[in-house]
Amino acid sequence: MHTWIKNLAGLLNLFLQSHCPLCQRATSQEFCQNCTRQLQKCQRQDPISLWQEPIPVFGWGEYGGPVKRAIAAMKYENQPQIARPLGQWLGEAWLLNSPKRDSQPVVVPIPLHASKQKQRKYNQAALIAQSFCEVTGLKLKLNGLARVRETEAQFGLSVSKREKNLAQAFAVGQEFRHRPPNAPVLLVDDIYTTGATARSAVQTLRQNGIVVLGLVAVATAVKDG
Repeated sequence: MHTWIKNLAGLLNLFLQSHCPLCQRATSQEFCQNCTRQLQKCQRQDPISLWQEPIPVFGWGEYGGPVKRAIAAMKYENQPQIARPLGQWLGEAWLLNSPKRDSQPVVVPIPLHASKQKQRKYNQAALIAQSFCEVTGLKLKLNGLARVRETEAQFGLSVSKREKNLAQAFAVGQEFRHRPPNAPVLLVDDIYTTGATARSAVQTLRQNGIVVLGLVAVATAVKDG
């Protein structure tokens, strides 16, 4: 009887396991242990090195290697579950290294345009923000910001074309339209590269009298200093 139960438990465990999206090994977590270790090696030593005006940025990891691969899989290979550990690690780093420990901002994810979200079926920034808020205890406002203009992919565009591409791409979302938040906004995104997306989002909020504390991102492609 004991052997039968053991065999059944082993069989159930096999069915409950999925495959690591980065290496295809069987795992019961979002990533296998090996890929988790490789990802965590990409964590930035100083996540607040880019926390400076005009847009303070807090970044968990360096954008490259396994982190770049994980973000690509999350966005383009229908792997939304990847957002959970990424948001969790970002939240843990924020609790340990937050430059604004006394502040209780409201968290707003960078939105996708409705057509892109329909195509992808989810907004990875929103999923990261949900996991981030579960760890930090901060309030989440999923619809604080809206993307009102469909933009082309930023990848491969020059800095000036990125700025033009994102001009007037955002509007204040329904949650803030009639009642602005009484706390500063902390934006969340998966990647921070040239800052064009963040600048456009921040400009929209500030033009409407909403204070923006900064942006937190899973990965930044900007070097320290």
